[in-house]
Amino acid sequence: MSSAPDLYIGIMSGTSLDGVDAALVDLSQAAPRLVASQYQPYPQPLKDALLALHQPAHNELHQAQLIANQLAREYADATQRLLKKAGVAASQVQAIGCHGQTIRHRPEHGYTIQLNNAALLAELTGIHVVSDFRSRDIAAGGQGAPLVPAFHDKVLRHPNIHRVILNIGGIANVTDLPVGKQTLGFDTGPGNLLMDAWIAKHQGKSYDKDGAWATSGKVIPELLQGLLAEAFFSARPPKSTGRDLFNLDWLTQHLSGNEMPADVQATLLALTGDSIAHAVLHFCTGVEAVYVCGGGAHNSRLMSHLQLALPQCTIKKSDSVGIDTDWMEAIAFAWLAQQTMTLRPGNLPAVTGAKHPCVLGAIYPA
Repeated sequence: MSSAPDLYIGIMSGTSLDGVDAALVDLSQAAPRLVASQYQPYPQPLKDALLALHQPAHNELHQAQLIANQLAREYADATQRLLKKAGVAASQVQAIGCHGQTIRHRPEHGYTIQLNNAALLAELTGIHVVSDFRSRDIAAGGQGAPLVPAFHDKVLRHPNIHRVILNIGGIANVTDLPVGKQTLGFDTGPGNLLMDAWIAKHQGKSYDKDGAWATSGKVIPELLQGLLAEAFFSARPPKSTGRDLFNLDWLTQHLSGNEMPADVQATLLALTGDSIAHAVLHFCTGVEAVYVCGGGAHNSRLMSHLQLALPQCTIKKSDSVGIDTDWMEAIAFAWLAQQTMTLRPGNLPAVTGAKHPCVLGAIYPA
């Protein structure tokens, strides 16, 4: 006899700033079941305002709070559309796990900021909201990220195969699942973030579909070498990063100004692929299979680059192990909300560097 559904919603809006991913997930069984999903792109003015907030500016506290209110309304709209699509009432959902939109991530200073008005989201949806997942881990001495490895550890471990789960969003991160050993996970560096920013600057496009523009250019070896010299890449885990380090200003510091834009794009794709491969080879020793999720999984040029850089590994999309490539992180935040609502830890200290396991997030009752 099957058990009653245990429904949670996960909402993720990542470093890529493309929009809102909302997933309705049944967590009543060991394997999560995606019931329905909803994607909504950010309006361009909201995306521009979020990008601006990554740098200090006049009246930024006021602007941040106004944008948090707007984000809550975007999240609520996505939730209502999701529930309508699934034919599910708000009263049937246990809670929403909402990551919010990161605008600062400075664990070395003891803080992280993800914009969201969780109280407003609870008011607008009539559903309990769990938000601010990173802060508790940072309070315990951790990086506060990545948090998804705890979910991977729970649902994607294999008893006999050493797997790595690779998420390529704005920032790329890996979860190492070695057989019979503890799970590790960390950010590897830029995923799509720099490629997206460069093509937006030069062609007005939000992303480089299938890496077509990168393919038209040639890698600039000395530029690639200079970018890979960034200390973050050789630092040992635990480690996390974001737009605070990897941004167009960081890239511009390495440019002479005489490069062909397509060649820079080719070099940025190589930077993403090589930094991921370096991380896997140096910190995930013995890996046999890499399963890729996130927007970068759809970049065929990048996937080919990874396979060439990691010839000893099977590289496939995460769909092949039962978790939809595009919805991995949203599903994970539904699971993290369940962990919080049932007062169970959601972090892995070996991943984040926290002193101990923590129940993550703050609960805003409906």
